[in-house]
Amino acid sequence: MPGVAVVDSGNYDLKIATGFQVDAFVLDDTLKGVLDNTTYVLDGTTEFADVMDSVTTITVRRGRRDVGDQFSAGTMTFTIQDVDGVFNPFDQNSPYYDTAESKPGLAPLRAVQLIRYSATNVPESLFSGYVVNYDYNFALGGLDTVTVYCADQFYLLAQTFLDELNVTAETSGERIETVLDLPEVDFPAGSRAISTGTVNLGHDSAYTVPAGTNVLQYLTQINQTAEFGRLFMSRSGVLTFQDRIGNTISAPVAEFHDNGTGYKFDGVGISFEADSVINRSVVTALDGDTYTATDATSIATYFIQTSSITNSLLHEAAAIQAAAEYLLNPEPEPRFTSVATKYLMLTTAQKDTLATVDIGDTISVEKTFPTGNTTTQLAQELSVEGIEHYLDFSTGHRVLYSTAPTTIVYELILDDSVYGTLSTTNVLG
Repeated sequence: MPGVAVVDSGNYDLKIATGFQVDAFVLDDTLKGVLDNTTYVLDGTTEFADVMDSVTTITVRRGRRDVGDQFSAGTMTFTIQDVDGVFNPFDQNSPYYDTAESKPGLAPLRAVQLIRYSATNVPESLFSGYVVNYDYNFALGGLDTVTVYCADQFYLLAQTFLDELNVTAETSGERIETVLDLPEVDFPAGSRAISTGTVNLGHDSAYTVPAGTNVLQYLTQINQTAEFGRLFMSRSGVLTFQDRIGNTISAPVAEFHDNGTGYKFDGVGISFEADSVINRSVVTALDGDTYTATDATSIATYFIQTSSITNSLLHEAAAIQAAAEYLLNPEPEPRFTSVATKYLMLTTAQKDTLATVDIGDTISVEKTFPTGNTTTQLAQELSVEGIEHYLDFSTGHRVLYSTAPTTIVYELILDDSVYGTLSTTNVLG
């Protein structure tokens, strides 16, 4: 089986690009420089170093912990025991040292991938991004260690800035595509999964994007002030934009229970807080058009708690009003905010499924609570907003999912006594 075994968790690979191209065309080389060569080609294939057998711990954090937070760059941190000194950037005898360029092959901004193999040897990506920093710890009389810090492609977008952009009338998804296509951005078309969006963005002089605007900040502004969907890098490194969060067809990819059935878990977060209440919402567009939505009943009970957006890219009055009303959350509700489990608690099939869970998927959590002399169960279907992986060679793989409440609807089933009636909860799939 490929990869390196992690206790009771499966087999994993951690690959770092070396900067070498194993089949690249090389001018004036008698073998690699032959024209029309089918073996050595212009693009070449990047060579990756497998470093999993030197790793002691890996931590991956992606997404957001709360639906009110914005998505930031996903990160991965891992520590390597440099047994043979091959990660030393000054070691010119390292197999990863680029003698042709006189520089280390394992260098910042090299691509990095964390992979888990299923029971049938299918590789599933848990993280895809770039190395940001190597932190070397040289030990006298002991093993040197290297702590490697990585970030997903959001990091690259955060380092990119726009020329002046004179915008046209576009939906939110179309505007994101326009930005990604700009020559100063040039984000790969094959690494995008961009929904069209549900709202139209402004297109007059008030909405012209000035030169020097940070690309990631502008893409975040599109989502956080207009669409209110999800904008994130997927586990395989695809820039993903999802429409405004609304109803979700009931179809959890994993069902967590504490009664011995389903996916076992050993940690669950529960929230019932006043901070979740929004009973006054103000949305103001860049041209000054504004709308305030309120819930008088909630204000009478929970005082005034306001959400304010002052730089919305919306420009239609109806859309601004709808956005303000969408942001209202008049009543606090108890909910599960996270669920955690260890792979050693799961079956092989369950481990394989959890390796494929990504942000935006739906899971269910059911927990039993004591009530007097009996017990009761609370079950909720929730959207996955954040994912955290913790791998340790001594304890195995642990994963935590940060969740948010979602409005569940069920697919219409003809002639079914419960699901066969068209209603607000039974819909055509």
